[in-house]
Amino acid sequence: MTTSQAAEFRVGDEHFELDGRPVRLLSGALHYFRVHEEQWDHRLGMLRAMGLNCVETYVPWNLHEPSPGTYHDVEALGRFLDAAARAGLWAIVRPGPYICAEWENGGLPHWVTGPLGARARTCDPAYLRLVDRWFEALMPQVVAREIHRGGPVVMVQVENEYGSYGSDATYLRHVTDVLRDLGVEVPLFTSDGPEDHMLTGGSVPGVLATVNFGSGARTAFETLRRHQPAGPLMCMEYWCGWFSHWGGKEAARTPQDAAAVLREILECGASVNIYMAHGGTNFAGWAGANRSGHLHDGELQPDVTSYDYDAPIDEQGRPTAKFWAFREILAEYAQGPLPELPVQPAELGAPVSASLDSWAPLDDVVSALGGPETVTGAPPAFEDLDIDRGLVRYRFEVPGPRKAYPLSVRGLRDRAVVYVDGKRAGVLTEAAPVLETEVPGPAVVELWVESLGRVNYGPLVGESKGITQGVLHERQYLHGVRAQGLRLDAFDDGIGAVALRPAGEPGACGLYAGTFEVAGPGDARIELPGWTRGFVWVNGFNLGRYWSAGPQHELYVPGPVLREGANEVWVLELEGAADERAVRLS
Repeated sequence: MTTSQAAEFRVGDEHFELDGRPVRLLSGALHYFRVHEEQWDHRLGMLRAMGLNCVETYVPWNLHEPSPGTYHDVEALGRFLDAAARAGLWAIVRPGPYICAEWENGGLPHWVTGPLGARARTCDPAYLRLVDRWFEALMPQVVAREIHRGGPVVMVQVENEYGSYGSDATYLRHVTDVLRDLGVEVPLFTSDGPEDHMLTGGSVPGVLATVNFGSGARTAFETLRRHQPAGPLMCMEYWCGWFSHWGGKEAARTPQDAAAVLREILECGASVNIYMAHGGTNFAGWAGANRSGHLHDGELQPDVTSYDYDAPIDEQGRPTAKFWAFREILAEYAQGPLPELPVQPAELGAPVSASLDSWAPLDDVVSALGGPETVTGAPPAFEDLDIDRGLVRYRFEVPGPRKAYPLSVRGLRDRAVVYVDGKRAGVLTEAAPVLETEVPGPAVVELWVESLGRVNYGPLVGESKGITQGVLHERQYLHGVRAQGLRLDAFDDGIGAVALRPAGEPGACGLYAGTFEVAGPGDARIELPGWTRGFVWVNGFNLGRYWSAGPQHELYVPGPVLREGANEVWVLELEGAADERAVRLS
């Protein structure tokens, strides 16, 4: 197979066809934005070695358009597709605009869902104008690399699992038409759960429908055939593993069980996209969140930083037992012997430790890197302060004199560390929004509120973060709030603007810094014994969120992030620092 020559890829009555010959797509999901760019070639080589002929990726709108009309490295998609071509893989592109993917807000920018609310993902004209502008910026990266132009792209998706959410056929037709108007000529498709209401809500007449599932392939394809009597069968997401939530259990599925379902899919004559073939990492706090319950409207369940997904290629790019089980099955469908595995990336040699002896309190960090302080009657939400990932400091004054009353927060999303007159008073959550100790007046109350990730699936996609209603002292709302936000991306170039001092008292929150020496750079894991919750940067690269709640207790450090000699590490602790103030890499 080659992706360097122009060819025609089309949807036939029963099969996909390449230049008139039937072909089967054996695809694996690998999201370019969850893998360090210098490791793309290795991970794509691992897909080829597993027996796949295609790679699939989503495209996160909020990563590439962080503010209206301002685009950040949209060309990354094009570079990834070029890497797929070098690896000899076809490519499936799923540009959304909504992607789910256990990604912050399902890929939708906060500045879209904040003002529009329930009008997002509908035919609302204001929303469609934003989608059209985004696709105009993005799709040249795809169109130039379609297979009939000598590139790897064989299919492009319309929206994503829309039947799980809505039924606006006018909206889906608009997304379909705008993709065509912008020059997409390869086949379009939709993907939904194999249920009648999902397929009727998410399908587009004349566009190939595919289904997503983790088991029961024959039943799923029978359901699809009721809605689509002709055309290739494809499972666009075969969930061979699953994701994990903070405070929950680590997801796991046996290789034998996962391999049996893969074999069943292929025995049905279907094409498949293994989700995930390689999951990667939710760097920089981009992990999303879910809501519990059958209708996905219950307790918030924030996703961990690792997106290992119990995939056949693990977070560090290594083959697992699931990889070898899948490779054995896929070899039966290969044209010739499978390629050997690429050379594994180097790993860190001897373990190293770093003492974080320099520090700045959170107030200083916000003063140096935060946005402007606002004064409003009611507390602003994160969206009002243009905060996608990060935290907000809210300051209230309790009038006095008055006796002590309960202090509570209505509409808290997601977690607040509370200080009364400068002393820590407790932690509030959506499930426990009342401070244990009553507060007398007068008093100054500060609430440091962090978003743990916006919901990425279900009816609550796009819900606001921060204090979305108000703070009550007994039954009385406290007004006249001062609020200042701190975006995580403010650290990308500005972390040097924070003035550090010798570390203060044990356990204090704030930004800690230190250095460590590396003799031979390579992939590593970083441990934070005794630290509670926050974010870690190594040489300016944001590794993501850590949290003692588990189940994840280490963060992956890609080898290209490290350098021989001195390396810098920063830890932003939001809840309670370790007494020894050190981290370990191994």
